[in-house]
Amino acid sequence: MSQTDRTRVDVAPAAASMVVGQLRYGELLLGTNTPYKWRKLAGWEELPEVDNGSVPRPSAHGAFLGLLLSQTRTIALDEMIVRAPVEHLGLVVETLNTATALVEDEQPLLISIDERGPLLAWARAVRRTVPVEPGYAVGTVVEAKLEFEATDPRRYSPAVQHAELGLPEPCLPWHGDYGHGPRGIPASTGDHTAYNLGSAPTHPVVELHGPVDTPRLTNTTTGAVLEYEVILDPGEVLTVDTFAGTATLPDGSSLLTAASVECWPEPAFTLAAGTNCLTFRAAPDAPADPRAAAVLRWRSAHW
Repeated sequence: MSQTDRTRVDVAPAAASMVVGQLRYGELLLGTNTPYKWRKLAGWEELPEVDNGSVPRPSAHGAFLGLLLSQTRTIALDEMIVRAPVEHLGLVVETLNTATALVEDEQPLLISIDERGPLLAWARAVRRTVPVEPGYAVGTVVEAKLEFEATDPRRYSPAVQHAELGLPEPCLPWHGDYGHGPRGIPASTGDHTAYNLGSAPTHPVVELHGPVDTPRLTNTTTGAVLEYEVILDPGEVLTVDTFAGTATLPDGSSLLTAASVECWPEPAFTLAAGTNCLTFRAAPDAPADPRAAAVLRWRSAHW
């Protein structure tokens, strides 16, 4: 599932219905108020394993500073207890088995462990252990285990945030009643502030709406730029999935080759943790059509 599709998946209602001590994987709910109890959760509050790009200095103390790149996140539920009336235990176990079957695409994984509320990851079940021991005959499974793998190690706020920028328009004249003559009212500044409320950079999905000539979106906080040498007609939308590194029109055709020399690689365009100042511009000699817009969707990201 692409980042574009993921930002369209509304997990907020499911997150709002969860209580502390619950985990939801797809439609499967585990933990508090369910037949599936767990005592240990590993890999959720920890930092994932990191690839450290620093290299030792050949003739001095220390190292040359390199990038820290996180590996996948592994989340494990350990010491699980599955309990149900013995005549229903088979159905309860089968529900668990079906929900944690091997699948091709990652599913939403929501976990709530305290008053902060749930956080979201996208993961697949990669391990399931359901021991069949003497307790099974009386409706109890002990020492069950589940393991999930998230290729994107970040954890996200369930709510999708949204920002829309128009092109800067010239001031509209008006006459005051105080003898000061004409003044200007800016119809649109082309600027906007976006907030990533987490601790990790997050990749937005950016939609550039026509009519616009050479749309340019800049995150002045990070210096990142998206700019495409293309004329978008009225109603035409260029969708940039910054996580997947794609720039496509509705018919599926790619416009990556239309990127200008100032355009950053799409995966390098992120919203940093905290405040991000955005600007939307077009070719200098192009008219500022009020229908043109840059629309961003993102979730705040947490390590």
